[in-house]
Amino acid sequence: MCSSEEASLLRLEEVFSAALAHINSLVLQPLLLTEPSDAWTRECLQLLQQLHQSSQRLWKVTEESRHSLRERLHHPDSVGLESLLLLHGAERVLQVHIEYIESYTNCMVARAFQGAAKQRSAHWRDQRKVLQQFLWAMGSVSLEGAVGPVLVQSLRQPLTHHVQQYVFLLLSLGDTIRENHPTRKLVVHAATLFGNLQSFMSQALDEAMATEALWPTLSSRLRDELCNPADRRLLQDSRDIPVTVSPLRADRVLLFRDSLVLLQGHHVHTFDLKLVWVDPGQDRDTLHVLTPEEEFSFCAKNPQGQVAWQRKVTQAVRQALCGKKDFPVMGADPEPPEPPACRCEAYTFQVEGRLCQATYEGEWCWGRPHGKGTLKWPDGRSHVGNFSQGLEHGFGICLVPQAAEDKFDCYKCHWREGSMCGYGICEYGTGDVYKGYFQEGLRHGFGVFESARTASQPCKYTGHWELGQRSGYGIGEDRDRGEHYIGMWQADQRHGLGVLVTQAGVCYQSCFQADKMVALSVPLCLFLLLLELLRPALSASPNPSPFPGSSVRPPRAQAGPCPPQFHLCPHRQLGLGAFPVESRWRGVYGPFWDFVQAGCPGDQQEALLGFHVQSSKELRKSQEYLCCERTPPEDSTDSIADLLEQLPQHREPGALQQYLKKALSNSLHPLGKLLRTLMLTFQATYSGVGANKHLQGLAQEEVKQHARELWAAYRGLLQVALQRRGQALEEDEDAETRDLQVHRLVLPLLLPSFYPELFTLYLLLHEREDSLYSQGITCLSLFPDTRLLEFLDVQKHLWPLKDLTLTTNQRDSLVRDKCFLSAIECLQKMITTVDPREKLEVLERTYREIEATVSRVLGQEHKLPMDDLLPLLIYVVSRARIQHLGAEIHLIRDMMDPTHTGGLYDFLLTALESCYEHIRKEDMQLHRVPSRWTAW
Repeated sequence: MCSSEEASLLRLEEVFSAALAHINSLVLQPLLLTEPSDAWTRECLQLLQQLHQSSQRLWKVTEESRHSLRERLHHPDSVGLESLLLLHGAERVLQVHIEYIESYTNCMVARAFQGAAKQRSAHWRDQRKVLQQFLWAMGSVSLEGAVGPVLVQSLRQPLTHHVQQYVFLLLSLGDTIRENHPTRKLVVHAATLFGNLQSFMSQALDEAMATEALWPTLSSRLRDELCNPADRRLLQDSRDIPVTVSPLRADRVLLFRDSLVLLQGHHVHTFDLKLVWVDPGQDRDTLHVLTPEEEFSFCAKNPQGQVAWQRKVTQAVRQALCGKKDFPVMGADPEPPEPPACRCEAYTFQVEGRLCQATYEGEWCWGRPHGKGTLKWPDGRSHVGNFSQGLEHGFGICLVPQAAEDKFDCYKCHWREGSMCGYGICEYGTGDVYKGYFQEGLRHGFGVFESARTASQPCKYTGHWELGQRSGYGIGEDRDRGEHYIGMWQADQRHGLGVLVTQAGVCYQSCFQADKMVALSVPLCLFLLLLELLRPALSASPNPSPFPGSSVRPPRAQAGPCPPQFHLCPHRQLGLGAFPVESRWRGVYGPFWDFVQAGCPGDQQEALLGFHVQSSKELRKSQEYLCCERTPPEDSTDSIADLLEQLPQHREPGALQQYLKKALSNSLHPLGKLLRTLMLTFQATYSGVGANKHLQGLAQEEVKQHARELWAAYRGLLQVALQRRGQALEEDEDAETRDLQVHRLVLPLLLPSFYPELFTLYLLLHEREDSLYSQGITCLSLFPDTRLLEFLDVQKHLWPLKDLTLTTNQRDSLVRDKCFLSAIECLQKMITTVDPREKLEVLERTYREIEATVSRVLGQEHKLPMDDLLPLLIYVVSRARIQHLGAEIHLIRDMMDPTHTGGLYDFLLTALESCYEHIRKEDMQLHRVPSRWTAW
């Protein structure tokens, strides 16, 4: 059955629907016929059109509600109470009412009714009586006087009466339903919503009336400036509750729904509430207000006034940030939540200074840009990235336009307190590029500068910088002249000791001052030419052993004179002693140790490691410049905190080696970042024109120093990791333990990164010896196996003739490469690895294979004495045909673990050296067949 309240609701909807239709024909349509004569009336007409549209929507939803009530009354058994639009669609009905209220109050504030009434005053004088009768029918008191108030009342009275009756009837309907009935909750919810709507409407009307009353108290200029936008509402006026503002002077303070306004004579200071922060502070008698460019305080005459201003400003800020008017009533909560300190808004700075006329859009905190944001200037400059307390701080991209069209300088780097600091990539409109570290906006530390290929003097510099200038140790390439300079710099010029390599391969080591060579320097090629001229005299000198101090000596032929030794023509190495290896690349290690000494803070991780892009083409896209989001590459690793957490878990030798291998191969690990930077310096120094044999010693000691430095870097990270766990690192390592770890753990992992450039230097340095060795190999390759074994005076009972497939007529045939085949194949694997220890292991396995073959031939285990081993090893080496064996031997000798000195590896390497020396002898090349071998 239907209740009487439902019938009353139907009658209420019918009356209100008729009233809306009457308002539309009697008031709104005549108002819309007004002809606009100025800007004010045009604005009024636009607001009236919005009111007419909202009135139509309100009439439509009222008709739908009326229809649902009628269906319910006519078919109470088949149509449930929950089918009423007022219940199941209460939020929709509510929203339509709110839109009508806001449109109506907008017209009130802009005095749109009065403006339209003036345009057709004669028409409204005739309609006054009809309007008064309409108001009387709606239960309102008749109004006398101007037409404007009558129009205002005629549009408000039906709505206020309608909402009031809604609340009364819905509450009564709820009382008729059982407590546990499903529809009771719907009825109570709808009654609550329309009760809130009633309070909301009352407050909205009060604010509109207060705002409407404000305009006559202001001058026409101030009124025109403040009466825009139309939905602006006055929340508080200092004339009602006096307040003093300091240090700014203000004759009057107005708090609107969207802004805080300070009036000072004819000047207006307007502050967007979205960018206003209220800080009560410790002094409760003072209200501190922060804005992007101003900071001032409010002080009321009494505590009640202070509380009222603080509450109103806080609520207004919160409302502005929400983007809509509070519902049900602003300030209904006893203690409303504080507005968030962090916000995201746009603002254009006006005060003179660095940011004048710049627009910032992004995150704010307490009146300052803080977080991610974009800063743009009218001249085209822009900065996208992180900010802290109003300054650029963290990763950011800055674009600076150049005079040429579509040309920009792009600074993609890290910032600290408004200046570039940390790692960065700068691409200039001229085509020049700098990649390296900054400090206080200047290039400082390690960096690489490369000019455009089209520059008048194309160049590249890899090295240290101080306050924006090249200073310290660095590598300079003059690509126009083809010169390569390695040495010291000062104030952007070559200054101090340095090595100059020309494109023709001529080397100088001299002292430079102000970019000029000042000390006398003889080209190294002339020095070597003199040695060549003196070579005949040196040949007559007694020939010392090429392996002084060694207990193992290679065999020599008794017949024939002793050939001249190439070691008598020394290879002069430049740079050794001129640039102490410990101080060459301190700028590379400096940022790492600063990071470690600071405790490896996570917010500095990217400033140390840099950021990663997939290609240089990607960097040059202007759209990419303005994108703060950076996608790490596939080898991305965890944060520095995670890395340090894992570090102490890998301290056993095997696990540690695997950890170091993974860390050094990862560019996002501090150790991997160091290695990649060191590779960059090594390539810049020793590739291209720098690939000169006179720099081999310089490169060799540099690789060893890098291994020591990386081990120290690992120990530094380990110490920080243990400190975070409350543990301490064991006592410092002694030199012997450190060298052992460096050669066993670090150097084998490090060497592949430097091997191409380093081995090239060894090739160049030993090019002549290897050429003689290659000629000897060519001569020996002409011998068949039996003839070569006989030539080398290998005892015949050691010949593996069973390995040769020979007929009677082939006993002296040309069968080759059959004897000691397993040992030959084993030795050939030496060139497949770069690790000196692995090369020595290959040599050891070769030795074991030779012994195994001899033992098989003799039918018993046999240990070869040196007199028997050396000829056999020469045979294996000659048949293995390893190119550049001299360079291989010297690299192994220079890079091998010092603990192997005097051991088996040292013995075997010395034997291999003896073989190499004998093969490259001139008597071997001239087919001087010895009668027998003896030990020296």
